[in-house]
Amino acid sequence: MIKYLVIYEKTETGYSAYIPDLPGCVATGETKKQVEENIYEAMKLHLEGLREEGMPLPEQHTESEMLAFA
Repeated sequence: MIKYLVIYEKTETGYSAYIPDLPGCVATGETKKQVEENIYEAMKLHLEGLREEGMPLPEQHTESEMLAFA
């Protein structure tokens, strides 16, 4: 199983999401739940397309960390 980092962003009209290790794999939604469902479907389609083309699945290279500023 490969795990990919998903970045969620709150926008003026809802939410957006993208997966840095899968360029072009993005999604939007009016709610956080909707964008979570949409990015999961986008990831599945992206990876299925790579498999169908006989291309290797990208490795996970992205990390995240929360930093606090006082």
